[in-house]
Amino acid sequence: MELTTLRAISPVDGRYAGKVNNLRDIFSEFGLTRFRVLVEVRWLQFLADEPGVVEIEPLSSVMKEVLNALADEFSYDDAERIKKIEARTNHDVKAVEYFIREKITENSGEGQLGDFLHFGCTSEDINNLSYALMLRSGRDDVMVPAIRELHARLRSMVHDYADVPMQSRTHGQTASPTTVGKEFANVVARLSRAHRQLADVQIRGKWNGAVGNFNAHVAAYPDLDWLDISSRFVASLGLDPNMFTTQIEPHDWTAEYAHALVRYNTVLLDFCRDVWGYISLGYFKQKVAENEVGSSTMPHKVNPIDFENAEGNLGVATALLEHFATKLPVSRWQRDLTDSTVQRNIGVAMAHVLIALQSVQKGLGKLQLNRERIKADVADNWEVLGEAVQTVMRRYGIPEPYEKLKALTRGRQVDKAMMQDFIRSLEIPEDAKGRLLQLTPDGYTGLAAILAKKLP
Repeated sequence: MELTTLRAISPVDGRYAGKVNNLRDIFSEFGLTRFRVLVEVRWLQFLADEPGVVEIEPLSSVMKEVLNALADEFSYDDAERIKKIEARTNHDVKAVEYFIREKITENSGEGQLGDFLHFGCTSEDINNLSYALMLRSGRDDVMVPAIRELHARLRSMVHDYADVPMQSRTHGQTASPTTVGKEFANVVARLSRAHRQLADVQIRGKWNGAVGNFNAHVAAYPDLDWLDISSRFVASLGLDPNMFTTQIEPHDWTAEYAHALVRYNTVLLDFCRDVWGYISLGYFKQKVAENEVGSSTMPHKVNPIDFENAEGNLGVATALLEHFATKLPVSRWQRDLTDSTVQRNIGVAMAHVLIALQSVQKGLGKLQLNRERIKADVADNWEVLGEAVQTVMRRYGIPEPYEKLKALTRGRQVDKAMMQDFIRSLEIPEDAKGRLLQLTPDGYTGLAAILAKKLP
């Protein structure tokens, strides 16, 4: 039965399929196979260039082109051929080896070169480097650009709204005012730090044989410096060599990668919930699409669906990533196979993060700041000046300043007249009293605007 987006079990390949196309050639079965071919080919080329491996003749220009084409121009037809071989071998990595051998034979006759395919390797040597390249590409080529695009839009909003006073709420209650731009700046600063932590995760790889000790390598070439050869090969792929492993690379860096992405998700989810709340308060309106329906029964509604969608997808991604982080580094003795099926779901988690990033972008594009509503809200809450007044009272030695402002303001709606009458009654210097009398709720934002404008 043909698979279509309507028949897909996962919404990543169904409802949201068009949103994650940039990830398909990286995290799909095709992508994994492509990276496996690349690793096998690069190892064969590396061995051919190794002076101590005299049994491999220098690669001809034709063979160099053949091998480079296999690695750099891997096609869907190539992947299909490997799957057909796998149907016979019942081993996916061995099928890759046989496929490359076929290509070598087709172009120059097999000779001894084919016998050095997969030399000294266990399947996990191929797989761990393939997943490392996969996660590096997914991060650097897809996720980081999407993150940077989102941050650029948020920074623009920070500077646009830096001077717009806004009523703060702590514990859901009115608190000292801030500015819209400063609240967005708080989020961008957190997201930027989380992004740096993700970008700085060191992606590692191992290349040391069946149980991590170069047993077969030493048996075949006892005089070669296999530690150096392995380190140089892994580094040639742009990865950090890990010499201390069992049959598998222990996946600690994968856990770090997953946890870094979880921290990013957490900050972004927090932002989605806050924006949802600001829309509910009327601080933001949403642009209306003429043919869009907000509710099946209430035609007036324009729901904040993009931020809700992002929150849901971030939650799914985080659940998967947390499982990766706690499961993958755990393996029985020198290895078990539980990591294999788990790793195949890494792309699903990445897809949900990408969907969320796109949803936030879409939601932000619909927002229109409701300056009148924000201004009216902050103007109605003169009690927030109680913090300023009692702090000035402390400076000038007025006894029990907090208690006096508590009696005036707690649980009460305070208007301008009440607050200014209280200020006039204070025995403080006239210049200080004058400054307090000039103070208004929307002017009581401290250094919020300056802080927002300082955001890089």
